[in-house]
Amino acid sequence: MTEKKYVEEVFNYLHSIPEIGCNEFKTSKFISGELKKFGYNVMEGFAVTGLVATLDSGVKGPVLAVRADMDALQFELDGEKVNIHACGHDANSSMVLATAREIAEKGINRGKIMFVFQPAEEILGGAKEIAKSGVLDEADEIIGIHLRPIQEAKLGEATPALCHGSSQMMKVKINGIAAHGARPHLGVNVIDASALAINAINAVKVDPRVPHSAKVTSINTGDSAYNIIPSSATLALDLRAQTNDVMEKLVEKIKEAINNSVKAIGADAEIEVSTGVPAAEYNEDTVNLAREAITEVLGGSLSPIVTPGGEDFHFYTKFLDIKSAYIGLGANLVPGLHSPEMEFDLKALEYGKEILKRIVLKRVG
Repeated sequence: MTEKKYVEEVFNYLHSIPEIGCNEFKTSKFISGELKKFGYNVMEGFAVTGLVATLDSGVKGPVLAVRADMDALQFELDGEKVNIHACGHDANSSMVLATAREIAEKGINRGKIMFVFQPAEEILGGAKEIAKSGVLDEADEIIGIHLRPIQEAKLGEATPALCHGSSQMMKVKINGIAAHGARPHLGVNVIDASALAINAINAVKVDPRVPHSAKVTSINTGDSAYNIIPSSATLALDLRAQTNDVMEKLVEKIKEAINNSVKAIGADAEIEVSTGVPAAEYNEDTVNLAREAITEVLGGSLSPIVTPGGEDFHFYTKFLDIKSAYIGLGANLVPGLHSPEMEFDLKALEYGKEILKRIVLKRVG
């Protein structure tokens, strides 16, 4: 079987067995079996279904990790819940597995190569669990790869630095005093307080040079009668920032804005902030390594692509002393990621595999 045929056959199989986060049992079993056939030492059970495959040259040298995510998305279509690989993680896993196959056949001359197959990217848990497990503590660098929509990169194009933003979620409970609609002066109206909070949130600005946003995405006051002023309201917020520093400042300013605004009419706020995902922080040398490989395969490289979307890959650099780069690969992908109708040109799989292989060989080959 040719390598081109192998990467496409793996993709077709993985595409046929979409599994959501921490439930990638068939996917993980298949990948593990293939890696063991190739001669890798495979460690399993990270974040339930994750696995790490290692090939050791026996010679001291760099330790490079290459990561793929495995999980699919769940949609409700025609009243039924359906799992679909609508973000291309089947493609990512196929490219990385095909790379592992070729590297095992060729061998490495120094250091180690570690192939990471990570679950639960979509629910933002897999990377954090693997990073905290200690299995990658000896890795010096980690490389990621992901297909991009056609608006960002076409087939035959790729960037060595896909610059994801940081995302956070915030839950705010605003407490007031319930009252009869005929006697509002006896209560503290949480709807008024919520309106003040929303206006205050919309007025927050941090750094005009760095894209960032905070917006209320839902408000709930319960299901009381029309003539009752409720005692509490719950707001959900989505926060985005292109750098981790701006996100930290944004969170603090939003907290301050909410607390000060609701206090103006006698309400108070309880604020919970999720862990979210960090923004990309790449290493110049690692990005240059990826750029060289992309240029050799495709004849050139795109500039870094900035995207407001989040990616849990960046937990690796948050929790580990590790350098990273993340490749955004063009594939003529339409209509977009997370669409159940998503499709792309399978030629991209061969390009991605070849880029990853060259990165590995440049570092440990």
